[in-house]
Amino acid sequence: MAVSLGVGAAGRSPLQGSWIPGQARNDARTVLLDPYALALARHAGLLMPDGPASILARVIVSPAALNRLWLASLVEDIMDIGLVYHPDYLKHDPGGRHPEHAGRLEAVMQALEAGGQLRQLVHLDWDDDPQAWVAEVHEPEVMQRVQAASRRGRAALDPDTIVSRDSYDVALQAVAGTLAAADAVVSGEVSQAFCAVRPPGHHAEAHRSMGFCLFNNVAVLARYLQKRHGLDNILIIDWDVHHGNGTQHIFEADATVMYISTHQYPYYPGTGASNETGTGSGEGYTVNFPLPAGTGDDAYLKIFEQAILPRALEYRPDCVLVSAGFDAHYADPLAHMQVSEAGYRRMTEVVKEIAATCSRNRLISVLEGGYNVDALGRSVSTHVATLRQDP
Repeated sequence: MAVSLGVGAAGRSPLQGSWIPGQARNDARTVLLDPYALALARHAGLLMPDGPASILARVIVSPAALNRLWLASLVEDIMDIGLVYHPDYLKHDPGGRHPEHAGRLEAVMQALEAGGQLRQLVHLDWDDDPQAWVAEVHEPEVMQRVQAASRRGRAALDPDTIVSRDSYDVALQAVAGTLAAADAVVSGEVSQAFCAVRPPGHHAEAHRSMGFCLFNNVAVLARYLQKRHGLDNILIIDWDVHHGNGTQHIFEADATVMYISTHQYPYYPGTGASNETGTGSGEGYTVNFPLPAGTGDDAYLKIFEQAILPRALEYRPDCVLVSAGFDAHYADPLAHMQVSEAGYRRMTEVVKEIAATCSRNRLISVLEGGYNVDALGRSVSTHVATLRQDP
């Protein structure tokens, strides 16, 4: 079937447009001679790079694939961003008035749809079982404990961490989604990705689930990038308002993963002092920026621009991961910081600069906290819109 690359109606992909005058009607596989279409075709390798327009590659690709290329390549200042989301993520139910409820993710998806971003993202799919990869960072007893508690229907792993019947499967699906993002980013299917997953993960340690977190999504993702895709150095930037004790402890003796955290301190979970810098061969590869209650955009951006950016550029990671909690927002009920959507925009720009300079743009952002649903939706929408911009 022929695919037209003609310019369509306003607001539509040119791949959805109709044939226009000037096409070579006698060739069912001819790409239209519209200049934008030709630019895209050359970018996609469908035309000889320096040949005349009449020299057309006899390659037929699907409309969906061409549409993705158009979204990613025709508009030069827009990057193709993957989205990880599954409605099963809503099935994890801590119950009652628990702050980590399904409404958080519903608010995120509603904000992305309202902002017109949802249809612009590349929706990623997966069907792999991630249990072997979870076991790369968690002791077997952690998985067994979560699974057994879920089978009981409703159980508390600690006073904050409650599971329901579907929680074990949902937590595995959250991990699986992040691994799908890794595959897509490393293969070049997308440039970067945002993972709208729950339950969150950065508090989960090698030997226990805690702090709303069952499995450490970002930690498993980092090991997967190294062992499945052969990447050497991974940078994790954690801007959740709570220190990611689990991620720090998993990698604190490992120089191949640099962990950088900005967080309210002293505060839950009590870790993250500035003198916690790693152990053994990982000494110097854990970097904590403990911040007092009330810290806002100016202080955060000074740290990102003047401390995190040069440190990360010196490390030169092969991929950048973001533990993207949005609970440092001024409206969040579980903390006392003053970050705005504008602050999150600039923080995102900094991590994109790191990825563009060191990592071939490879960046994967994974949702952590954020408990005012309106502020969370706005912040994620801002974050994703900024990810889509060329660095």
